[in-house]
Amino acid sequence: MQNIFGNLDLSSLKYNSDFKEDSVREVIILPILKALGYTEFNIIRSKTLQHPFLKIGSKKRPINLVPDYVLKVENNFAWVLDAKGLNENIKEGDHIEQVYSYATHPEIRSNYFALCNGVEFAIFKTTGNNIPVLFFSLDEIDFHWDKFTQILSPSSFQSGKNFSYEPATITIKTKSEFDYNTRPLLPEIPVKKQAAKRHFGVHGYFTKQAWNVVAEYIKNFSQPGDVILDPFGGSGVTAIEALMNHRKAISTDINPMAVFLVNSLITPVDFDELSAAFERVKTEYQKQEPTTEIEIKKALKKYPYPQGLQLPKGSDVETVEKLFTEQQLAQLSLLKYLIQKEKNINIKKTLMLMFSGMITRINLTYHTSDRLVRPGGNCALFVYYRYRIAPKPTELDVIKYFELRFQRIVEAKKELEYYVNQTTISHAQILKGTATNLRFIPNESVDYIYTDPPYGKKIPYLDLSVMWNAWLDLEVTAVDYEQEAIEGGEHQKTKEEYNQLIAESIKEMYRVLKFDRWLSFVFAHKDPEFWHLIIDTAESCGFEYIGAVPQKNGQTSFKKRQNPFTVLSGQLIINFRKVPSPKSIMKANLGMDIAEIIIQTIEGIIAKNDGATLEQINDELIIKGLELGFLDLLKKEYSDLTPILLGNFDYDEKTELFTLKKDAKFKSHIDVKLRIKYYLISYLRRMERERKNPSFDEIVLHLLPLLKNGTTPENQTILTVLEDIGERIGEDSWRLKKEGQLSLF
Repeated sequence: MQNIFGNLDLSSLKYNSDFKEDSVREVIILPILKALGYTEFNIIRSKTLQHPFLKIGSKKRPINLVPDYVLKVENNFAWVLDAKGLNENIKEGDHIEQVYSYATHPEIRSNYFALCNGVEFAIFKTTGNNIPVLFFSLDEIDFHWDKFTQILSPSSFQSGKNFSYEPATITIKTKSEFDYNTRPLLPEIPVKKQAAKRHFGVHGYFTKQAWNVVAEYIKNFSQPGDVILDPFGGSGVTAIEALMNHRKAISTDINPMAVFLVNSLITPVDFDELSAAFERVKTEYQKQEPTTEIEIKKALKKYPYPQGLQLPKGSDVETVEKLFTEQQLAQLSLLKYLIQKEKNINIKKTLMLMFSGMITRINLTYHTSDRLVRPGGNCALFVYYRYRIAPKPTELDVIKYFELRFQRIVEAKKELEYYVNQTTISHAQILKGTATNLRFIPNESVDYIYTDPPYGKKIPYLDLSVMWNAWLDLEVTAVDYEQEAIEGGEHQKTKEEYNQLIAESIKEMYRVLKFDRWLSFVFAHKDPEFWHLIIDTAESCGFEYIGAVPQKNGQTSFKKRQNPFTVLSGQLIINFRKVPSPKSIMKANLGMDIAEIIIQTIEGIIAKNDGATLEQINDELIIKGLELGFLDLLKKEYSDLTPILLGNFDYDEKTELFTLKKDAKFKSHIDVKLRIKYYLISYLRRMERERKNPSFDEIVLHLLPLLKNGTTPENQTILTVLEDIGERIGEDSWRLKKEGQLSLF
């Protein structure tokens, strides 16, 4: 379909603080309504409805309800639509109840109501259970247009026409204008840490990727219906977000615990049956709970628990059972026994997911800390990456914590329910296996790969999962340890072995990926040698390196400037494309002073962003150093950037931005349009503060002296850039466009 939003970049709106609710109405909603076929006659704005129920004391008080839009078809009100601010929740909560009250008002009585927050659209039925009948991001409206118009277009509300919608029967429309080859690299995405119940509160695991970052990458590099692969699947963030965004998912991991977690989480259940099973287990446990010494000894003889399984060297104890008190062993073994008696396999898996989450805390490594901001504790495995017995272990009530696990798992499964059900579960393959051998996946059958591989000596996943795998009766073989891509660990793998396993996995990713499709590879390693391993292996397979993007999980202050090129403050996401004739990265010929390269890079990032933080400068230099092979020189000669930054640039303590010194010229050869853009924005902002709107001649006279160290541009070039970032006032005066309208080259 035709782009109904013109040149508006929907993907950037969520980060635009100036785009308010009134902008959502005028810029987003009105074009949608017109594209659906509604005219001014059909669109009723801000209709006043009197609240029919409210009483205060003995008197009725006139309270007015004012929906943003009521849509008429054949003189009847067909549906109600309300606008919300960016990132307001339109999928659940009070906003839904509010718009529901409009739709069910005696003057309206519509079957459908909808909400739009500028980046998402949600449609509900008044006879439903507050679960959307259609929910999508507006940047993918084309994929849902057929279903969208089938529900809400004027023709859908003809007299006597009934329409029912089942989420499981979504049909995907191919988006003809989607071009895999020209997908943009995403800028850094603000992390939403714990906004998704499906990922947080379910179960502890190592190094989870930020769910909203993964979701944005999946939506950017693939289309609904595409196959998404993560060969180092871990806790399943990639697979789950693929399913949540109407894709198919393949996730593999060498750790059977990881596979169990994901499969148990996405398995659909009947919530009434699950609740009944939970109550059965809970009631029976409370009847039999071993608390006295005699009861504990009796339970340990009656109910099986892990015994004799060796823990890795360096652990505080030798075997799994010594991580627990006798009372913990007795109570956990009884609870597991009662769960295993359940006949419904999906219910049993879900209860065992709760059980395995309990093991994370009901053991001798778990401890609370006075330094924690909120009440809670830590399992030593996630803090020290070893089995460390806590000096003062924290004892938790088993049944109370079991109840908490039930609540968390139900919340997670309800969040997944609309997207992963008995029909769509077939779109997921969550399998135990090695990334070095994906033979079950045919050649050139995958549309996009997003993966976060293990990094060297950081986390020995199988070693640290012994406790969970033992209680879950999951087998880990000698072959699994051989195929695990780590360095060191219990089996003392060498760096060469680790590098070889990563290289083999990249070769397999290349084999299964379709041509003109993308691989996004998370890089969080301290050793530049590993960067070159990834790049060289990928290029030797046939991948073309497109670029690396910094993606932060935290903030780095200006004062934190020790060894800036040693450790990334976040991570890099390296992006490759599989193309028939790939180009390789050209390594730098350092025929120029390293200081010139640094200045050129800093000026470039300042010009691109109209000022840059120390963190942005560090990231850009790390990427350039890695790409061009001179990171070792940066580390050796410039461990502290402060002198070169403060000597050549201005620093604003309020904004924490470095900029060019006032009226200074670029010292390096930056693209002329980028230089013009930088100077224009700086100049027009200054004029804005002085409440002046300069003429074109005044702008040219200001710019030309600053540009003379490079190729002097023609006036037409300046005008082209000016028209992009500025707007004409009157006949020949100019001002800067509003912040949200500015575009980058």
